[in-house]
Order: sequence, then structure tokens, then C-alpha cells
Amino acid sequence: MKTAPKKELSLFDSTCIIVGIIIGAGIYETSPTVAGCMGGWSGIMGIWLVGGLLALAGALCYAELATAYPRQGGDYVYLSRAYGGWAGYLFGWSQLAIIRPGDIALLAFVFGRYAQTLYAPFENVRPFYAAAAIVVLTTINVLGVREGKWTQNILTVVKALGLLAIVGVGLLATGRPPAPAEPGAFTMGGLELALILVLFTFGGWNEMAYVAAEIKRPQRNIVRALVFGTVAVTVLYLLVNAAFLHALGAAKMADSQAVAVDTLATVLPGMASRAISVLICISALGAVNGLVFTGARISYAMGAEHSAFRALGRWHPRFGTPVWALVAQGCLSLAIVLVAGSFIDTILYTAPVVWVFFLATGVSVFVLRRREPDTERSYKVAGYPITPIVFCACCVFMFYSSVSYALKNKPVGLLVLLCVLLAGALVYWLTDIRNPQPRR
Repeated sequence: MKTAPKKELSLFDSTCIIVGIIIGAGIYETSPTVAGCMGGWSGIMGIWLVGGLLALAGALCYAELATAYPRQGGDYVYLSRAYGGWAGYLFGWSQLAIIRPGDIALLAFVFGRYAQTLYAPFENVRPFYAAAAIVVLTTINVLGVREGKWTQNILTVVKALGLLAIVGVGLLATGRPPAPAEPGAFTMGGLELALILVLFTFGGWNEMAYVAAEIKRPQRNIVRALVFGTVAVTVLYLLVNAAFLHALGAAKMADSQAVAVDTLATVLPGMASRAISVLICISALGAVNGLVFTGARISYAMGAEHSAFRALGRWHPRFGTPVWALVAQGCLSLAIVLVAGSFIDTILYTAPVVWVFFLATGVSVFVLRRREPDTERSYKVAGYPITPIVFCACCVFMFYSSVSYALKNKPVGLLVLLCVLLAGALVYWLTDIRNPQPRR
């Protein structure tokens, strides 16, 4: 008998996956750059609110799709049904070869950077810490769903409490330091970069769709977790930015190299650096664990249907996890650790392909309603068709912005991205088109 995923994730578990992945290190790394792009209090707070509303619009679209098709793989399932197996395959390939290992390695390196400030037994220990985080968290998730989900729950609760502590300290600051000038005038180019970074920092609201087959009472809990998780993070991000602004002012916030440390230092100068380092380490680990947990389910779904990746599509009968998908994902992430670049460059490198697939999934809401009208939809996206139209328009804008920004600043990254996608298309042609396999 073929082993399959079991429903082991509660509403709390599912919400912790979303919140834990969204709140990584992004809020600490991107806030100063966003502040510099937006020109002042109203622009800074406004762009974070817009980011939250756009993420919520996307979450509502995914809620309809995930409740209608509660299977492992998320976008892989929706794109395959809406456009054909090639679309789901390219999504799975891009996640396996580009997006997921890159995100995991990126956040593992953030963990390594801050862990190094706490304890450095030898020079250049950061890659060792990053690799250790990937190996340990991948192993935990291999051992069982229960082990992976409780690791996620604990890390998420701790990091959320830590963010609330920063908010409290920032709002306790006696007043902003003198700021003779705002960080800079608002420009369209600044808006594009700010929105790319803000929506990256909100990234993860869709992750629960990848584990839909493991959620208890999916028709109810998927919608609740997506909405509650996205709204909770939006409120947290607004509070955190308000605390940064209150403690530092817009100009100093934009110039800060360590905005959370500077904020904490206004009240607790003696312990600011180490306390923030610990919190960012926990935040990064929580995001890495969530990405490891959900990412392997995409590769599992692809492996179950595509012969070239058949080994990834096996659910281990003893551990109850997609062991080989987890191992492959971990190995690719470790490889990227050896050649990782800067935080912002990595975001810009992956952004174009991310937004192409987000757009295709948003459009699939319309396509699947028309193509499969008899499919039971226990939840239909609120505000249809305006909500999915807004989400799709956001995706078009973000794709254009990320491509145009990369062409001006990092054109080599786009060339590498295109080569990886073409390699995936070649594998698909050699295996699935020339030698088609029966689908499950």
C-alpha cells in the first residue's frame, strides 16, 4: 500500500507556519532601505500597509484554491490543472532549483551572520553556522511531521514575542533624536524598490497551500490560517516600523545599519546588540524551518507525477515525511551557501520568476472557475472579481519592476535565471514529452 501524507496540522500549527515563514530576517534587513525610498512617516507606514493589503488579497485567492484542491504542492496543483502539466512542472522546477534553496540559504546565512557575533570559535565561522542550521533543521523535518511542526511552533511564538518586545522598547523611547531632513524625496524608482522589498518581507503567506493535504478540517482551517496569519503579521510590521520611527526618526532609520539594535539601544544600550542578535537568530531559524517543511512538499508533488524526479515523490513509511525531497532540497541549499551573495541582490535575483508564477496562480482562480465549475468550493474569494484582479495587477507591476531594476543593476542575474528555466524545460522535453509516463 502506498504511503501518503496524514492530516496532522491543526489551525495553530498552520498559522505558525505562515507567521513563522513571513517573519524571518527581512523586517530587520529591509526596513532602513524602505524608509530611504519612501521619504517620511506617511510614506513608510503607507507602503507597509499597502504591502499587507496586497498580501491579504493574494491570501484570499489562495484560500479559494487551497480549499477546492487540498493537496500537497499548492501552486503546482493549481497551475497543472489550469494550464497543463508543463506549467506545474516549471513551477516545481523553479522552486527546486532556484527559489527554495536560495531562500533557505539566504536566511541560513542571516542566522550565521548574527550567530557569529554571539560566539565565534574561529575566523569566518558564518558559513559553518549557516550549513549547520540547514543540516539540523532538515534532519528534524526528516524525522517526522510532529518534530517539524513543534520546532516551528516554538520558534514562531518566541520570535513574535521578541518583536513585541522591540515594539514596547521603541515606543518607550523618550523622543526622536533631532532629524534635520527626511531620508529623501519620494520617486517612482524608490516606490518600485520599496514595494519589491516590502512584498518580499511579507513573503510566505501562501506557504500553507503547499501542505494542504496535511491540515485537519482543511475547508475551514485553511481560510482561517491564511487570513489570521497575514493580518497578524501586517499588524506586527506596522507596529515595528512605528517603533523604529518613534525611537529614531525617519532620517536616522534610513541611515541605520542595524535598525533594531539602534532602536533597542535608545532605552537599553548595554544589551541591545546581543539581544537583537539572539532574536534575529531565532527569527531566521524559524523561517528556515518553515521553508524546509513546506518546500519539500512541492518537490514531492512534482516527483509523484514526473519521471525524472520520481525519487522525490515518495512518502517514507516509517518517518511519515518526503525524505528524499527534503534531502535534495537540503543539499541544494548547502551548495548555495558556498556562493551566496548579498541579501538585497538575492531578493532581486529570484523576484521575476516568483512574480510570474504568482500572476499565473492568480489568473488560475478565473480559469478554474470556468474550466471546473462543478468542483466544490467551500470558500470563494471575497470581493470577486476585484480581489483577484488587484492581486494580478500587483503581480504584473512587481514583475515589471523587478525585471527593469535587475536590467539596470544586475543583468547577469536575469541571464542565470533564464538559463536555469531553460534547463528545466529541456529536462521536461526529454522526459515527459518524449517519454510520457502515466499520471497518478
